[in-house]
Order: sequence, then C-alpha cells, then structure tokens
Amino acid sequence: MKTIHTLALLTAVSLTLSSCGAPRVGAIYTDVKAPVAAGSGGGSRVGVATSTTYLGCVAIGDASIATAKRNGGISSITSVDEEIKSVLGIVTTYTTTVRGN
Repeated sequence: MKTIHTLALLTAVSLTLSSCGAPRVGAIYTDVKAPVAAGSGGGSRVGVATSTTYLGCVAIGDASIATAKRNGGISSITSVDEEIKSVLGIVTTYTTTVRGN
C-alpha cells in the first residue's frame, strides 16, 4: 500500500512541475500578453506567427520573430510582443506579434 501512495505522490509532483520550463504559464488557465522588446515609435505594419503545444508533449508551428516579421512584410522592427493562451495545459498557443515598417 505504501508503494501506491508513493507512486501517487510522485505522479502529482511530476504533473505539478511539468510546466516549470514554460514562463508565465498557469497550471489551470493562462491568458498572458507580455512585451519582448520595444523601441521608439510605432509601426504601420503588423506581423504574427504562432505555434501550438498539445499536452506539453507535441509542439508544432513557428512563433519566431523572423517569421512574424516576414508575415507582416516588415523590414524595420519597432516592437515585439508575445501572447500565451492555455487551458489545463491541453492545448497551449504561443503567438509572437511584431510591429514595424
């Protein structure tokens, strides 16, 4: 019986700590917007890039700044923001938004 309790405790701790590598991600719900970099002035163009993670096990997509820049036809970046959305860690979406000219 002690083995079952130990296994349950280790499983609970593992599940709790499994999201520690992801910044600003809540275990139950996440909807976070944060700046990555900012410069002076705004931009007339916006580019977006997205990647998605399923159950923290499989990740697909390209949320890089370079892809967002290319998607917006931007040559000079004025700001970069990130957005993270997740429910129960089942599906987590990372979005990079680049503004510039």
